Amino acid sequence: MKKLLSCFIFLSTIMMFAQTKVKDTITRRANITYNQKGNSVSFKPETPPLIPIAGAPKPSYSYLWEMGDGHYSKQAEPKHVYKKKGNYTTRLAVTNNYDNGKPPATRPRKVAINDITDTDYKDIASIANQNGFEILKNCDPIPEQEMVVVVSYQNLENYVANGKLYLFYNEKQFKNNNFELVDFRTYAGEREVKENTIASIDDLDDTKNYLTSAENTFKFKKYKNTTIEEDLEASLKDAHTLYHNVSILEFDDANPSETRNVFYTFKTTPEMIKDTSATVTMRGIFVPNRSFKNHKVKNLEMEIVTSHDPNKMGSNGSFMNYRLVRFKRVKFKTRFQNNGEGPARKIRLETDIPDMFDKKTFQIEGMYPECPICPKGEEPTVSCLDTIIQKKQIIFTFKNIYLPGTEQKNVKEKDSTKGFIRYSMKFNEDFHKTNTRSRTSIIFDKNEPIITNYAVTRFLPGISIGAKAGYNFYPNLEKSTSYFVGATISPFKSYRFYWQAEWINALNQHNSTISIANTFDTNANGTRRLIRTTTTTENKNVNWEVPALIRYNINNYIGVGAGIQTNINVLSQHNQDKKIETFEGDKELILTATKTTNNIIKNSFVDFKTGILFDLTAGFSRIGPSLGARYVINFEQDFNYFQIYGIWKF
Repeated sequence: MKKLLSCFIFLSTIMMFAQTKVKDTITRRANITYNQKGNSVSFKPETPPLIPIAGAPKPSYSYLWEMGDGHYSKQAEPKHVYKKKGNYTTRLAVTNNYDNGKPPATRPRKVAINDITDTDYKDIASIANQNGFEILKNCDPIPEQEMVVVVSYQNLENYVANGKLYLFYNEKQFKNNNFELVDFRTYAGEREVKENTIASIDDLDDTKNYLTSAENTFKFKKYKNTTIEEDLEASLKDAHTLYHNVSILEFDDANPSETRNVFYTFKTTPEMIKDTSATVTMRGIFVPNRSFKNHKVKNLEMEIVTSHDPNKMGSNGSFMNYRLVRFKRVKFKTRFQNNGEGPARKIRLETDIPDMFDKKTFQIEGMYPECPICPKGEEPTVSCLDTIIQKKQIIFTFKNIYLPGTEQKNVKEKDSTKGFIRYSMKFNEDFHKTNTRSRTSIIFDKNEPIITNYAVTRFLPGISIGAKAGYNFYPNLEKSTSYFVGATISPFKSYRFYWQAEWINALNQHNSTISIANTFDTNANGTRRLIRTTTTTENKNVNWEVPALIRYNINNYIGVGAGIQTNINVLSQHNQDKKIETFEGDKELILTATKTTNNIIKNSFVDFKTGILFDLTAGFSRIGPSLGARYVINFEQDFNYFQIYGIWKF
């Protein structure tokens, strides 16, 4: 019987698992295929159909091939000649542009090279035009997706060099880490090392008041392109102050003019910032020779995206400190890609400009196709950029250019079909602490405009500490006096609605109603007697008030608010004076005796009260001094009161 029961349970378990459907977590896949002739291999991807987005340009794939020997290619179907025999692991990262789905996942594929039949081998291309140091990515980051970063370095010295390579990531200005380093692949013997370049990162002056992730405009150097630096300690200190994480590699025996590539796979975290107009960065530091402090620094800027759209607008003003940005520049960048079947000769970018920016401070930081500014007052006959500044827009027009289309015949490199304009501006002298939204209409020749996402600028809340002092009026209490001092905390210089919390320490004093009690009787001698008892109570207390309210600035000078409040007497003292007077006499009462007693009662943390309040201020409502009036309605009889105060917010 037991064996029969055991068999039944076993069969039931098998049937249950057989009927359970395993969820396929990978819904789209791209496969690597290739044709091989000796050491010459032609690669081709097998990709799933693209899913068009309504109203968007035609979707397409872009590729980053990792050949397994240190080379890479961005061509759709590259051909590669391997130099040596061996087994090579080929990887492919596929990016779906203007596609309504996730990027196709791929699996690495082994390529076995057993014969060397083709001697037309080419070394890794020189990056001398990049000053020997380059960082690129296969796509912009999307939360919870993988991306590949390629760091290329070249020995531009005339001797064999042993050096170092740093890649910093996860900026400290963001609350959570944006990237997780999944893997890195080296092909020239580079090795990972650990070093304590800074004794204690916490000891650094890390104010975190950064205008952008790409630069600390208050304190640190700007890295627009690859720069040559000599103070390695200062550069490492700057990078450690700005970034949480770093990958450090050492390399040996780099021959003169030799170029090498290192491949990093990053996975963006679920906690990654979701702001699709924000710019995040990684920073690379290349030390060509470990015996010297000369080094090169370069930043990789990336815009957060929700889909891989080549036409995009971004800003580095996502997390700005309002106290410190008045004289700082905010950078904007608009990217575009010609997805047509032919070249674009004219590209017009109509970009919104928020009112808070001073257009007189406008300047162009960079562009591609790179060309001079068009001459004013005449029709250009050469390639140039025309810039027209209007009240609400800046119109950029690339004239007489040649930007290939992605569908154009013989165009294999998709990057050649992309362009950008980068510009910056300062703020006006008087501007409010409000978020801005701007976007760009991109017009290729006479085609319909392509509308980008919104580029958003945001300010950190900041903290404003205020000092407050005043007087409370209790209309229902006799002979009351109440003085107070306190402190407030609120966001710095908020524009309209904002919260405010306070702590107030009040010294209160009031007298209760004097009570008189008369008693008539007869003494032992039969004489009439009057006993008069007069009781006076004086109340003193130290009262803490903790209001929390929502305020609204009507303009720069008047603000209103409403909220709730709690009160408690942290120290309370009741002085009770009792005076007993005795009067005797048959015809006329004469004072014959007086007795006085005093009783003091002390308590702490008593008389807890709650209530609501309404508030009005006049003066400098956002920052600075102002006067205020408040009415507090306590949920206890006789304790409603008016409050008059002065406040100064810093």
